[in-house]
Amino acid sequence: MSLNIRFEVCALSLAMAALLTGCSDSDSSSGSFDANAASSAGNFTLQLLHNADMDGATGALDNVESFSAIVGALRADYPNNTLLLSSGDNYIPGPRYFAASDNAMNFISGVGEAGNGRADIAFMNAIGYQASAVGNHDLDGGTAEFASIVAASGNYAGAKFPYLSANLNFSTDANLSDLVKADGQNAGDVPNALAKSTIIEVGGEKIGVVGATTPTLASITNTGDIDILPDSTTDHVALAASIQPAVNALVEEGVNKIILLSHMQVIEIEKDLAELLTDVDIIVAGGSNTLLADANDRLLVGDTAADNYPLSFDDADGNPTLVVNTDGDYKYLGRLVAEFDASGVLVMSSLDEAVNGVYASDETTVENLSGHINSEVTEIVTGLQLVLAERDGNILGNSSVYLDGRRGQVRTQETNLGNLTADANLWQAQQYDNTVQISIKNGGGIRDDIGLVSFPPGSTNADDLTFSPNPANAQVGKGTGDISQFDLEGSLRFNNSLTIMDITAQTLFDVLEHAVSGVENGAGRFAQVAGVRFSFDPARNPRMADGATVTQVGERVRSVAVLDADGNVVDAVVENGVLQGDPARTFRIVTLGFLASNNEGVGGDGYPWSFPLVNEIELEDVLDEDGLATFADPGSEQDALAEYLQANFAADTSFNVVETDLADDERIQNLSARADTVLP
Repeated sequence: MSLNIRFEVCALSLAMAALLTGCSDSDSSSGSFDANAASSAGNFTLQLLHNADMDGATGALDNVESFSAIVGALRADYPNNTLLLSSGDNYIPGPRYFAASDNAMNFISGVGEAGNGRADIAFMNAIGYQASAVGNHDLDGGTAEFASIVAASGNYAGAKFPYLSANLNFSTDANLSDLVKADGQNAGDVPNALAKSTIIEVGGEKIGVVGATTPTLASITNTGDIDILPDSTTDHVALAASIQPAVNALVEEGVNKIILLSHMQVIEIEKDLAELLTDVDIIVAGGSNTLLADANDRLLVGDTAADNYPLSFDDADGNPTLVVNTDGDYKYLGRLVAEFDASGVLVMSSLDEAVNGVYASDETTVENLSGHINSEVTEIVTGLQLVLAERDGNILGNSSVYLDGRRGQVRTQETNLGNLTADANLWQAQQYDNTVQISIKNGGGIRDDIGLVSFPPGSTNADDLTFSPNPANAQVGKGTGDISQFDLEGSLRFNNSLTIMDITAQTLFDVLEHAVSGVENGAGRFAQVAGVRFSFDPARNPRMADGATVTQVGERVRSVAVLDADGNVVDAVVENGVLQGDPARTFRIVTLGFLASNNEGVGGDGYPWSFPLVNEIELEDVLDEDGLATFADPGSEQDALAEYLQANFAADTSFNVVETDLADDERIQNLSARADTVLP
């Protein structure tokens, strides 16, 4: 985007120009712009600032200060007519989430009382967010921890804004019921609250804000006793019907400008909602990290836009609805300046792509806008960095190669980091029970790579990307390639427990079929494995399921082989897509406690185990002694990888298995790229 933003309204008319002093070609930075005066006669101008998915690893700490300065500068352009909203996933269990619980954070302004996730909320309070949708990662710590993050406690102010979701009933959960407030109240009157909707007065006008959350919530996070609507995870008409009453209630109160904060994880769903709902003017999408941008927007090196900003639709009544979204981790601030007519209908001709779009959170944008970094944000960043530096000095092992944990890789194919952590889980399980043969985990549980991805000087071509092992951090004694506690907390940030159990050959076939059923969409259920090798054909029909009901049995998995410690085939389970031998024969496996959790007959990420689990053992219940690594609980995946690295890749031995191209993957063979060699 050209950031030398002009007030183009100077050209509207001589009479209008007279109301605006100082219009020129210089940067907009006066902080005294009157948005009402800039509107056409009888119209109202709203500046919506937004983002979502601030849930990445500590890299967000590199962006949040610039982000705060950009918010401040743009808010000054429309001081009375600005809204700042989030569409959810404001944090995620990981390094900075857990660093907020360090006692050092008791002395940081805005935090005041250490606790998981509280620094992320302190950022939002300092920057001035006014409402947020409930995202799936906001609940990853469970409902009790979510309550401790939202509610005020001692010197901790909690969320100074309401969390919203029209299709979640929080009152059924004992940890959250006390935080539930009446819908449609003024946002300033209901901090630390959960509701379906709120009203925010902006420039003398009431703006209604409604939240909505993906109905797949129960299978991807820890929802406790929250009731989720609709029952179907794929019926978008039913989803719209669960949201519309909250919108209608605001309309009945006389609110005619309504924003939906929608955390659906797939922007196609928000597009559908735009056409199914009525009286919703703007939908702020969330969860998909979809970068929308227009031709004027300056993007960060290596980034490309998925589509235009904003997306435009007609709602069920034929009125315009806009959909906006940005990438996460405070990398961009979305800005939509739009007029509404006297009936509350968007004036599409008011949209100006020279103003609207995404603003990259870097020094260039801050300088162009003459922005000033929020000092409270800086204090929180500094406090977290000191805690995290100590953890980066706790060295657990070494890799001479880049470990690929990128989202687009671990959710679509075998990677060397996926193999490493699956191997570690199998190794840890076998320390307790040497009959365990197989390790299965979801790629969506790997949240970051371990290493460095960079462009050569002067290049922004993705083909020129270089992949290197971890850089050194001399300040904490970390050498090149060293893997630290910090790295494991970033990559395996959920730190799931490990579960051992028996499964049948039929269940193994079904689970692997489920794991590859969403590969074209990069679904988090994609498996990373050890002790087993399989092939699949993405051109064939996927397994389709809605909750616990299988609506179509898939046929993508073509071969499956269980292996011994040397990689030899000991059991040919599937050949040419057909289960071989006794379908009831069993294998002992280790998987993540999240995947093994039972929600109406299916596990986390929809894994189709047979419940109740057979011969189930939770490793955290039986491994009660710390090994060489002590920072994570015994029986957790972080501890498994830390112990495995200490035992195999510390001292003079480095992990050296390079990431392979899709055509060279052996454990998970994608038949669109290679021939099937799973079976001898």
